[in-house]
Amino acid sequence: MSRAARVILLAGAMAGTLDLTGAIVVSWLRANVEPIRVMQSIAAGLLGADSYTGGAATAVLGTALHYMIATSWAAIFYAASRRVKFLTKRWFVAGPLYGIGVYAFMNFVVLPLSAVPPPKNPPTLTGRLIGLSLIMFCIGLPIAAIVKRAGSRG
Repeated sequence: MSRAARVILLAGAMAGTLDLTGAIVVSWLRANVEPIRVMQSIAAGLLGADSYTGGAATAVLGTALHYMIATSWAAIFYAASRRVKFLTKRWFVAGPLYGIGVYAFMNFVVLPLSAVPPPKNPPTLTGRLIGLSLIMFCIGLPIAAIVKRAGSRG
């Protein structure tokens, strides 16, 4: 496996784990949502409302999709960092900024085009800020840090 592939997989795994853990904790604290439901919510992007009746199978699918998406974001950042040196030189700024872009794309492009059932109520400002913070610091920052560290080692 190439060095680039190892870096991308590590960054995707770390970001995916941090983000999924954050989403589970926040969902439980804010609305008493069980972890399986969080993972089924991810699978709802493909399956729609049927995801919530699929039990462990749709939770596993949601988890796999989550890691695939996180790894895709890591690959995009890695590729961009090969051309835009700011991304690794100022990784502690670039990571959270990248997270803002990821949040915007996922929430305003991907989710509306997916099979996720529309929410009964629009997201609150607090909910949006929590979601944005999770993506900035659980996706953007760890991806940038791992890509930076890998670049500085050779």
